[in-house]
Amino acid sequence: MRGISFSPANQWCPTQTNLTNHHQIKTITINPKFNLNNPNPSNKSHPLPCFSLNPAKSPNPQIPIAATTPPLVVVGSANADIYVEIERLPTEGETISAKTGQTLAGGKGANQAACGGKLAYPTFFVGQVGEDAHGKLIAEALGNGGVNLDHLNIIGEAPTGHAVVMLQSDGQNSIIIVGGANMRCWPETLSDEDLELIRSAGIVLLQREIPDWVNIQVAKAASSAGVPVILDAGGVDAPIPQELLKFVDIFSPNESELGRLTGMPTETFEEISQAVAKCHEMGVKLVLVKLGAKGSALFIEGKEPIKQPVISAKKVLDTTGAGDTFTASFAVALVEGKSREECLRFAAAAASLCVQVKGAIPSMPDRKSVLNLLQSL
Repeated sequence: MRGISFSPANQWCPTQTNLTNHHQIKTITINPKFNLNNPNPSNKSHPLPCFSLNPAKSPNPQIPIAATTPPLVVVGSANADIYVEIERLPTEGETISAKTGQTLAGGKGANQAACGGKLAYPTFFVGQVGEDAHGKLIAEALGNGGVNLDHLNIIGEAPTGHAVVMLQSDGQNSIIIVGGANMRCWPETLSDEDLELIRSAGIVLLQREIPDWVNIQVAKAASSAGVPVILDAGGVDAPIPQELLKFVDIFSPNESELGRLTGMPTETFEEISQAVAKCHEMGVKLVLVKLGAKGSALFIEGKEPIKQPVISAKKVLDTTGAGDTFTASFAVALVEGKSREECLRFAAAAASLCVQVKGAIPSMPDRKSVLNLLQSL
């Protein structure tokens, strides 16, 4: 498949400024890597917040993380999510009234970064917002969540991306996205500072709400330094360039995204397994599939899939951001050296807590809440 190409004239903007927040994380000086085929490296020289499933016997999970801990780096989108609560979706030509409406920070990239920050793991966000109120809203939400914003650019020539989230009474949602700064004015080549951050990461998270060619640059830089790359399939509904997939270590679609991208049915687990096999043929050895109410499964080429049932929520208020919470939580547990089974369970618990609160970033759980839920099971 060919990647999307843009002319350089459409990808440069004369006014980019860098936004620095007050949640500074010390300079990363070393970058110990872990092998995805042996996901249990020693963390002895790199203390991390305790991941014990029994928090009563563990140190406070909010203790500061060592400056040498390789960070989670999220490169992706940031949106202002315009929520409207409705009883049902309107039919063609119909106008309906919403019960409420509000604007909250969101976007798949920002959501995943916020999740990493709230889980008390050092997290950097690389992205773009407009020079407008929505951009300020996103920066404030991420900064308050502990995300380092040294690599967030403010773009003068494009508005902040935004999305209309139509939230139905059963907690399900339908979303319309306006790309804005997420899709415009990226530099033709990422800065040396951005690339160095990516190469010094412990793990990199990507999504498909920014141009593919930006993701390719990021994935290539990460791969060159041995940094694992997780690609969340959410975003633009288009074929994924092979040039991007060859640098991806874990591909993470939900079942509908998996079906669209492979052109295969995904109604049953057997069908999902066959669709995943097609992903393996495209070069991705690990596929993490989010199955909604049916849980999740990690498919490793040549091995039996690892299944994780859903951890039931007391009440589902809003599924927006649940997939992002799952993916980011999985990434955090993985970079901390946990087993694949532990990663899936941790991510399932985080997603269960997420759907019980309205809004994407506001619903991201902290580490203590996740550990408490796991302890209660």
